[in-house]
Parts: sequence; C-alpha cells; structure tokens
Amino acid sequence: MKLDQYDKQILNALQKNGRLSNQEIADQIGLSPSACLRRFKALEESGVIQGYRTLLDRKKLDLDLMALVHISMDKHTPERFQQFEDAIVRLPNVVECLLLTGQTADYQLKVLVRDLDAYQELLLNQLTQIPGVSGVHTSFVLRKVVSDAMIPIA
Repeated sequence: MKLDQYDKQILNALQKNGRLSNQEIADQIGLSPSACLRRFKALEESGVIQGYRTLLDRKKLDLDLMALVHISMDKHTPERFQQFEDAIVRLPNVVECLLLTGQTADYQLKVLVRDLDAYQELLLNQLTQIPGVSGVHTSFVLRKVVSDAMIPIA
C-alpha cells in the first residue's frame, strides 16, 4: 500500500494517542470525517494498522526488574529453533523475543520480573529447561534512555 501525506498523518496521530476519535484525527489533519474514516479503514484492512494496545507502567505493576537475556542454542536447525520459539511464547514474563544474527547468541529476550528471586526462578526452572538451550547470558537494565513504541513515518 502506497501511503500519502494524509495516511502518514493519520498513523502518526494514532501512534501518539490511540484513543483519538475519527473526528479529532480529521480535525488535526484537515480532512472531512468521512474521508478520514475511509483512509483509516483502508489502513486497517491493508494490515498497516495491526491492532491496538494500552501501554502500562511496569513498575506500578511490581515488575521492577528488566533483563535482556541472550540465549545460545545447541543446534542451528529450523526444528530446534521452532521448538524454542514454541516454548518461549508460553512464558508471560518474556515480553519480547528476537532471533539474532551476527552475535554469539541466537536469541535476545526482554524479560520483566518482580525482582532477582523471580528472575532466578524464571532462569533455572523455565529458560534453561527448554530443550536446546546451551547458554544464557543476562544483562540487567538500569534505566531506559529511549522508550518509544512509535515507528518513524516521514
């Protein structure tokens, strides 16, 4: 789908505030509400807009510790990777999982837990029990410097 200036403005407005009404978006970008709604629906139908989420404050939910966990696998086969990925999606404290290249690790996980004891439980009783995991290296996040879920749309 080729995006024009209005589509990009709609996407930027929604990324800043997903609760904007169609009327508010139309007013912001200078379109009629009906034209804005047609474009909005087209962006949804094309899959450019994938869904909607509410951003939560993890610390207010007692998830004070964020860790980046690098996982190395014993075999580099599609079956082994699929087995790992099938297991990792079932762990609610893993909020992001990336398959990497150019690193000694095969995967990077972003993990949110209450404290070090909770991380130890996750590490010893869940992560290292997944078949094929041959190495784990953990870094604990001290502070987020940039944390923006917005995708840059020029």
